[in-house]
Amino acid sequence: MAKENSSVFAMVIIGILFFIFGFVTWLNGSLIPFLKVICDLTQFEALFVTFAFYIAYTVMALPMSFLLEKTGYKDGMAIGLGVMVVGSLLFIPSALSGEYLMFLLALFTLGTGLTILQTASNPYVVLIGDIKSAAMRISIMGLINKSAGVLVPMLFTTVILSNIGSLENLSSTQVDELAQKLIVPYIVMAAVLASLIALVKLSPIPDLEFEKTDDEEKSSIFKFPRVVLGAVALFFYVGIEVIAGDTIGLYAQSLNVANATSLTSYTMVFMVLGYIMGVVFIPKYISQEKALITSALVGTFLLLGVAFSSTTSYNISEILWGWSGIATLPNTITFVALLGFANALIWPTIWPLALEGLGKHTAQGSALLIMAIAGGAILPLIFAKISQFSQNMQISYLFGIICYVFIFVYATRWHKLNSWR
Repeated sequence: MAKENSSVFAMVIIGILFFIFGFVTWLNGSLIPFLKVICDLTQFEALFVTFAFYIAYTVMALPMSFLLEKTGYKDGMAIGLGVMVVGSLLFIPSALSGEYLMFLLALFTLGTGLTILQTASNPYVVLIGDIKSAAMRISIMGLINKSAGVLVPMLFTTVILSNIGSLENLSSTQVDELAQKLIVPYIVMAAVLASLIALVKLSPIPDLEFEKTDDEEKSSIFKFPRVVLGAVALFFYVGIEVIAGDTIGLYAQSLNVANATSLTSYTMVFMVLGYIMGVVFIPKYISQEKALITSALVGTFLLLGVAFSSTTSYNISEILWGWSGIATLPNTITFVALLGFANALIWPTIWPLALEGLGKHTAQGSALLIMAIAGGAILPLIFAKISQFSQNMQISYLFGIICYVFIFVYATRWHKLNSWR
């Protein structure tokens, strides 16, 4: 009974951490059009916000896995929160100077802290119960994570853009005033993160116990094809997730849609709905594999909708979804938001399929999967270049079909491989 209670408490603590993951991560969607104005950037330069943040996962994941092996998962979480405190405080000199490179350094530092937290916390969620229901538990964490994603763009617009109005044609004085509005929110974030360090350190989070398996005798994590290929699939998944969540504001801006900085919330709302379906249907009604296959197929269909639907606002959204608010958007942007629904169950289903039976290699396997978050750094930049060369952002979304092809192949074949032969 005591072990069950400690497991529940661990899930509560990790749930709080997942809320922080979502809050910090999806703040980028609002920061991109914001920094584009503050630092006078091109569209391609603005998407370096995602690059600086997500590339930290690739650079730091494996080193952090060795740190976790030394410190343990619980202390590793506390260290990750400490690094995030430093990253939050770096936004103060960034805002005062208005230097884009300082903003990128702050984002990289935040990403480094999240790398440690993600490497430690995701195996907890997968392995703290039956692995066949792991996608359901990760979906619960996803609900918490993406709820923060729904909240943060609206909060950002309310707090940062109050009394500013449009981001277009601002005077130099208004630009300086806008930049300095970042200071207080990031001080508050640093204080919250610091308080969470104490919560993690004092909490009775149990250590993970790994069952010994035959596969555990393999000397390298790269001898586990389901993990390596799982990282490939996650690379493409995170890329399309970030494209859906972080470019919707830029796309809306190009179509002169009002309140473009808040539109990431729409993508997150649909993602939350997808997670709810995961909690309800996995594994009782649908297996993790079938949920992953369905996600890839639905995502491909929606990308076709983005590319070939109207850029003029119609009431079709209200007819289909019953949401009069979203009906004011062009249908093409509605399809971008709906990608959140298709993407919701990909992360929850790939993790248990990839980590099953790793035993003592779990930390390195988790780090390899976390490194795949680099897809969020690289693929949006490729998307931006395609959009720049084609001068047609709408058609450029078809690039995402490549991502869903890799996810589909992992769901149907790659996750079943136990060796490279």
